[in-house]
Amino acid sequence: MSKIRWTVVTGASSGIGAELARVFAGIGHNLVLVARRRSKLEALAEELRASHGGAVEIIVADLNKQKGPQAVFDAVAELQIAPHTLVNSAGVGLAGEFVELPLDKQLDMMNLNMNALTKLCHLFLPGMLERGEGGVINLSSLAAFQAGPHMAVYYASKAFVLSLTEALHEEARPFGVTVTALCPGPTESEFPDTAGMGASKLFRGPLISAARVAQVGVEGYRAGHAIVSPGIANRFSAQIARLMPRFITRRLASTVNRG
Repeated sequence: MSKIRWTVVTGASSGIGAELARVFAGIGHNLVLVARRRSKLEALAEELRASHGGAVEIIVADLNKQKGPQAVFDAVAELQIAPHTLVNSAGVGLAGEFVELPLDKQLDMMNLNMNALTKLCHLFLPGMLERGEGGVINLSSLAAFQAGPHMAVYYASKAFVLSLTEALHEEARPFGVTVTALCPGPTESEFPDTAGMGASKLFRGPLISAARVAQVGVEGYRAGHAIVSPGIANRFSAQIARLMPRFITRRLASTVNRG
């Protein structure tokens, strides 16, 4: 009889987060879905129960609040669940000039993209290390490999996620635990509209589907990879960004990010 595994997915109400939940449900994991929108969570939970037959719990939480990550951890503990995998996919983007965008919105983005993710890793990883299995998927971005004029704080936040994840990968690996940075490029999702990037050149060409990002991400995580960038073009772009002079990559980013 196979062991029951639970996966906690933040940002599960839409986009890549919802697709990651679908992939984990498809490989037999029970799910804890976390997001702010109850109606979206309930709809996804009903879908997953019907299609895969596993258990699905929902936690309505705002991870941008100071006590949000601790509230999620406590709620999972109250359910007597020891998660095998944590998926940190909650995040937000914001396009525009650094000096023109409201500072409070940029600080909120930093809090959600970096602080909340870091807190959740710090809360959930000790149990995984003790059990010697499982791990974490942190949603980073192709943006993590370079500076991003006109989306300066967003790019910087994703660079933080990538750097943190690579470091945690090495710390956790000796314990049989995997920490993976999922770094997609432009993806079919709500992101362009919510980030104010509808006019960006980044989203004018063919886009990879959120479902494909999730599938490749979970496969890479299960294979023990530290970094997963779905799509040949995206993997090539990530490597080129590391090799090219930074003044070139930031100017290219400036061109494509400008609406």
